[in-house]
Amino acid sequence: MSSSTVGKKRKRGEEDAGMATLQLSTQPASQVGPVLASFPSLEPPNTTPFQCYVRKGRDKNAPFETQPTILAGEAETVEFFSADGPLSSSGCSYMIGVHDKRSNTTTLRPAPLHVLARQVKALKNLKPIEVSTEERMALRNNLGEAFGTKKAKAAIRARERNKVDIDAMKDVAGHLQDTIMQNTDTLPTTEEAKATADSSRLIPPYNADAHRPQDVYALHDIIPEAEFNALSIGAIKSAKSLPDRFKLLPFDRSDWVKLQLRLIFSEGKPDKTELKTVYYISTMMAFLKNARNVGDKDALQQRLSGVPPIVLDGLISRFTEKERDTNKPKITPQMETMLLTHMFVLCLRIDAYAVDIDSIAHDLSMPPAKVNGLFKSLGCVVKNLSFAELKERGLPDSAGATKRAVLKVPLEFPKSRVKRARR
Repeated sequence: MSSSTVGKKRKRGEEDAGMATLQLSTQPASQVGPVLASFPSLEPPNTTPFQCYVRKGRDKNAPFETQPTILAGEAETVEFFSADGPLSSSGCSYMIGVHDKRSNTTTLRPAPLHVLARQVKALKNLKPIEVSTEERMALRNNLGEAFGTKKAKAAIRARERNKVDIDAMKDVAGHLQDTIMQNTDTLPTTEEAKATADSSRLIPPYNADAHRPQDVYALHDIIPEAEFNALSIGAIKSAKSLPDRFKLLPFDRSDWVKLQLRLIFSEGKPDKTELKTVYYISTMMAFLKNARNVGDKDALQQRLSGVPPIVLDGLISRFTEKERDTNKPKITPQMETMLLTHMFVLCLRIDAYAVDIDSIAHDLSMPPAKVNGLFKSLGCVVKNLSFAELKERGLPDSAGATKRAVLKVPLEFPKSRVKRARR
């Protein structure tokens, strides 16, 4: 090693002396401070001035980074603004550091982060030109005639041939109106049509006028009160550990049921109604998994030894049909759908009316698309929860990446598709 290299070595004490010191700002937390801005798509010129505005009625003593502020700036051709205020995120915060070279000290102060949108000034007051349906269809037909395939061109010509000439129909309008009035008495009323559609739905009884998700489906319309009172949860409550509680479930291979059981016992004293409901869901899963044994009551009771006989009798009576040749109960496809929709309503009650579909599909060994359809038949929409919806239900931010079935009110069922006859 050369002498010049040895001479450049620094001792540990000298290195420590060169390290910067970090400290928090001593200014009052409510004092106006620095602001961070993010421009996702277009950055303004460096000379663009920005102003920070505070909403009226704010808490003046609150820290500046938590106050409802708005950041706005104006360049020559573009306006920048933060419409939603500062970005809020649990578990992290943003800080700005100012380094003093003389004292070798870095002072940190919390700062709000604003994600800015933009608006082009020249387009601000312009309104889109409205295009009628006829004009849009004519333009679409022109494109189809110019660039469409033979099949597309044939479809365009077929639509043109089937077009009704309104002027030609004027002479027969009166005759058609008289005919319709004569046949009105034979048509079903709206109430009759709705009653017919409701009776064909393979779902539990529901309250169409409910204003809250918890009022749509009543608990004892799914679990009769006699069966609910017969459920015994004393052994589960007295078990010393979660694995011991899992072993007492009728179906102990459901990750969703285990998660709900873990959450119930994590809140101190377990809720009796929730615990019984989760146990009943596990019973329904076990009943479905043992579908081949429903015709033999003794064999079914032996497999589900912890389930009261009155509960098994109720499941057999409500979710099976008797075969013609053997007169034994069987879970037909229609009865399986009834069982699943009743089970999914209970899952909605337990999971804050926002159920993880993939987890349920995995536990039941079913395609997620089929589970989606059954939840939609109950009046649910399948979506990712927003940040506000996650906080409302007490879910972590990571749960936002999971598709969930959310029960919406007012209740709205999917419209049935009418299949057109082939020509």
